[in-house]
Amino acid sequence: MSNSYPPLGFHFLVEFGNQKDEYQFQSVSGLSFNLGTEDITEGGENRFVHKLPGRPRYPNLILKRGLLVNSALIDWCKAGSEGFSFSPTDIIIKLLNKDHEPLMTWNVIHAWPVKWSVAEFNAEESKIVIESLELSYSYFKTI
Repeated sequence: MSNSYPPLGFHFLVEFGNQKDEYQFQSVSGLSFNLGTEDITEGGENRFVHKLPGRPRYPNLILKRGLLVNSALIDWCKAGSEGFSFSPTDIIIKLLNKDHEPLMTWNVIHAWPVKWSVAEFNAEESKIVIESLELSYSYFKTI
């Protein structure tokens, strides 16, 4: 009976393979794929175009959290931007239930940072500074 309701998306965990740490994020997006198609026109018969499946395309993974000073994760990003030294890693994303047990797990393969940004600073608002980390990856699979 517990499988009849969709799970809630606010209780999740992100683990980086090269860090061996768990990170708390405000949001995770980009776990999707788009299967491209290829049009093949039939020879001799001009009325038909056949669509065949192509390669899947994966958007960048976007992780958001409150800004942390002296973060090993940000040092990993800076190694790419400042030293052009990239060390791709696998990322595990777990959707958790109320008992903190995984309901679903995604393994994001060969991720590396392509963008890091900080939300705007505004003297008229009193809110946490949010950093965004955008990662390119090869593919993901559900475990």
